[in-house]
Amino acid sequence: MNAASPVFAPEALANLRREARAAGQALLPRLQEQFGLDTDTALATLAAHARLPAFDMAALNALSPDFTRLGFGEASRRHCLAARDTDGRLWLLLADPWDSAGRAYAAHVLGAPFDIGLAHPADLAALLARHEEGLRAMEGVGGDGAQGAQNSDAETLSFASIAEDASPVVRLVRSTLYDALKAGASDIHLETDARGLTVKYRIDGVLSHVAQVTGSETAEQAISRIKVMSELDIAERRVPQDGRFKVAMQGREVDVRVSVMPSVFGEDAVLRILDRQALTETLSGLTLEGLGYAGATLARVRKLAAEPYGMLLVTGPTGSGKTTTLYAALTEINTGRDKIVTIEDPVEYQLAGVLQIPVNEKKGLSFARGLRSILRHDPDKIMVGEIRDADTAQIAVQSALTGHLVFTTVHANNVFDVIGRFIHMGVDPYSFVSALNGIVAQRLVRVNCPHCSAPAEPSDALLEQSALARAAVHDYRFRQGGGCGHCRGSGYRGRRAVAEILLLTDELRELIVARAPIGQIKEAAARGGTRSLREAALTLVKAGDTTLEEINRVTLAG
Repeated sequence: MNAASPVFAPEALANLRREARAAGQALLPRLQEQFGLDTDTALATLAAHARLPAFDMAALNALSPDFTRLGFGEASRRHCLAARDTDGRLWLLLADPWDSAGRAYAAHVLGAPFDIGLAHPADLAALLARHEEGLRAMEGVGGDGAQGAQNSDAETLSFASIAEDASPVVRLVRSTLYDALKAGASDIHLETDARGLTVKYRIDGVLSHVAQVTGSETAEQAISRIKVMSELDIAERRVPQDGRFKVAMQGREVDVRVSVMPSVFGEDAVLRILDRQALTETLSGLTLEGLGYAGATLARVRKLAAEPYGMLLVTGPTGSGKTTTLYAALTEINTGRDKIVTIEDPVEYQLAGVLQIPVNEKKGLSFARGLRSILRHDPDKIMVGEIRDADTAQIAVQSALTGHLVFTTVHANNVFDVIGRFIHMGVDPYSFVSALNGIVAQRLVRVNCPHCSAPAEPSDALLEQSALARAAVHDYRFRQGGGCGHCRGSGYRGRRAVAEILLLTDELRELIVARAPIGQIKEAAARGGTRSLREAALTLVKAGDTTLEEINRVTLAG
């Protein structure tokens, strides 16, 4: 459609705006819905009618929001944004070019000359979502009245272990915790540097910078506040300390494990968030299929989990979903006819009908000692949270050889490194391969946001970095997320597990016992159907579920 079309006459647009307002809908989405326009066409058409420049997501990303001129709260409520371009020019971005009330309010609060541009409300929401964490973390540490008002929302949460103190540092810590929980972060990193304190969240396995709090004194006080909450020694700053505390949010308790480490500029703290109730509710219906396993991979993992005895090893780096995979397997086989016992550090999820034992090193309950006791408790299936030492490895192998099905995890990069790891711990190779049913090495890969992903062609440089030839990817459906409110502007939403699986065959057992070269073992594994992590990840790229950049982040190219 073009500007001369009668449906785009000023009267028609005015009627459309009234209809959108009555329906509680923004004008641009209403325009798209009524006339079947895509986002870019609708934005360009409306901008042409209003005689305003259009700002798509790429143009918005090139701007720097100025929340000192127009507070975050007002920007969210009024669907507008004050921002500066690279030349320092002040812009007011509107989602509705005929929003006279918004223009009047902005003219009153900006206090400086500004130009007006048009942006899609979904793009504005994505940009605001990207800056939200940093603003909340900065609440109470200076800023305007609008930010202070937002802090009152965070204070409605009942943090059980936080004293009722109105100091700026306490508000900083509280709002950081609140925002991390809201964003679904697994870890909070508080890093002290020459400028002050840097706040980062780990979301979907990736660190995201959310705030920079200036002032070394504020950084020191924030770390001290964390120490007080964790019952650590605030006077000790030269050695690492570990602790934990609990907060209450929306009627549920959330555990926070704390690690404080001395650094050049003071101390850093990492807070691991364990929302057991939410995880348990999620796991109540969790299956291996729900983790993203599909096809032959799903069938192989289920086969290993259903064996009557032996050992299933899941390996991968920290945060690769090893424990979640074991819990999904236990959930599927937990029929009530078998005695299932776990020993973990800590017990992260709670499963009905399963005896779960937490490790307590201070009281002398280690993995090895707990595992010995479990064997006297008439178990059928045992889960050992992690094999960390030779003693635990020996007992786990013996347990698998005496008729028990043992699930456990170990840190290694791939299925072949696990073999060397156990042999290095002094486990007899013959006993190990006799007990072992199979090894699963996995990674978690972020998947494209379903709301904003679109076809995208990779550059030659990216293909070269990914060890792929242009001719070899002619049947790939490359897609990439552009960033929206649903994915907080990242382009990714959620993660899926990819795995390489080694099923032990007689040939492989003979090669391992004979200490054959790793190349020979890999060739035998490939003949048995073992597919590498890289191949599994490329399958997701081929289907358009993720990107080459993402799989390059978690798997080795080539």
